[in-house]
Amino acid sequence: MFALGSIPAIKGVEIGEAFAGARRLGTEVHDEIICASESTALRRRSNRAGGLEGGISTGEPILIRAAMKPISTTLKGLGSVDLGSGESSSTVYERSDICAVPRAAVVVEAMVAYVIADALEEKLGGDSMGEMIPRFEALRSARLEDLTMDNMPWNFGYE
Repeated sequence: MFALGSIPAIKGVEIGEAFAGARRLGTEVHDEIICASESTALRRRSNRAGGLEGGISTGEPILIRAAMKPISTTLKGLGSVDLGSGESSSTVYERSDICAVPRAAVVVEAMVAYVIADALEEKLGGDSMGEMIPRFEALRSARLEDLTMDNMPWNFGYE
């Protein structure tokens, strides 16, 4: 989120249905954990969280939206100040991009890829893809039987 906010002209960032979800009840936005059909692989029934919960991947696709401010260059002059004289003046039209969104999408995708790669390198360790790929595959193959359980109900100390 912070990395995307550092991109010039990006004014808002949401993961999943963040802004719409903020107007709903928690029960309407929760992504239930289920066992995948005929296996013990854990997955989510939905992906309203956009693939992240508390900054941790849920294993679902990561969905991010970034809002970009419109380009301010227009054919019509806007109010400004002449930096040489300090007097009020109007901007002069020189040239304008029609829409920066296609270029911004590439920049945003690259920033997300960089942040995810950095997090994976920190998590998996190693200095080559040969070392990292087997560790990554082990993360992806987690099963219910891999979790330590003692058949005791969870107790958060409220009882």
